[in-house]
Amino acid sequence: MTIATPSNVARTEGTETRLAVEELCAGFGSHEVLKSISVNFPGKALTAIMGPSGCGKSTFIRCMNRLHEEIPTSWVTGSIKLDGQDLYDAHVDPVELRRRIGMVFQRPNPFPTFSIFENVAAGLRLNGFKRRPIVRERVEQSLRKAALWDEVKDRLDKPGTSLSGGQQQRLCIARALAVEPEILLLDEPCSALDPIATERIEELLTELKREYTLVMVTHNIQQAARVADRTVFLLLGELVEEGPTSEMFTTPKDSRTESFISGRFG
Repeated sequence: MTIATPSNVARTEGTETRLAVEELCAGFGSHEVLKSISVNFPGKALTAIMGPSGCGKSTFIRCMNRLHEEIPTSWVTGSIKLDGQDLYDAHVDPVELRRRIGMVFQRPNPFPTFSIFENVAAGLRLNGFKRRPIVRERVEQSLRKAALWDEVKDRLDKPGTSLSGGQQQRLCIARALAVEPEILLLDEPCSALDPIATERIEELLTELKREYTLVMVTHNIQQAARVADRTVFLLLGELVEEGPTSEMFTTPKDSRTESFISGRFG
């Protein structure tokens, strides 16, 4: 059974809840990483998840498309709902789920033996797209959305690994967009990039959030302040505070949030 998209879900930009997390706990074996987290993620907005290393940020977003369960000894309790449907329902197909909730990882990971074109087309072919005109159209569209088309249109047959680090990360974003996800998860997408490439990715994310729901893990406090509409602050696996980024960075409600933002720890 695939995930249904309810026709009655409100679509007011930046206000409706697309992902609803309720009492989420997750971990490995006897180790609990996430402790009873409840938070909503609005559509067509960028939500940043920040916190010090080891606080559970990456585990959190990996729970959102069920990648966490691929790790031996992992476990999850609570619920994550997409438009009201529990993603951990026994009838939900994880492969279909990961098409709707795409993921971009910390380090650019283009397929090393694939061309630029085939890197973007890989997900399409996996999802049954065979007709070359349709694949070509979707590849170009995705590269344009990732602000990469003009830089690679004359060398689509070159290896994806021939691109610079920043270009490779945009290629991975294009690959994720090609299967037309509704939500895009990004796990510290700029941590391996130089400042110029980071600026380019941030500009891209600002454009993409007009059309997609974005959830981004970042260790960079300034980056969250620059690009996020909302921010979630985790500490030791617990949700300390969440809300509009502008409010959290100017008038945080919790002293621990203020200490982290000001650089006193983390």
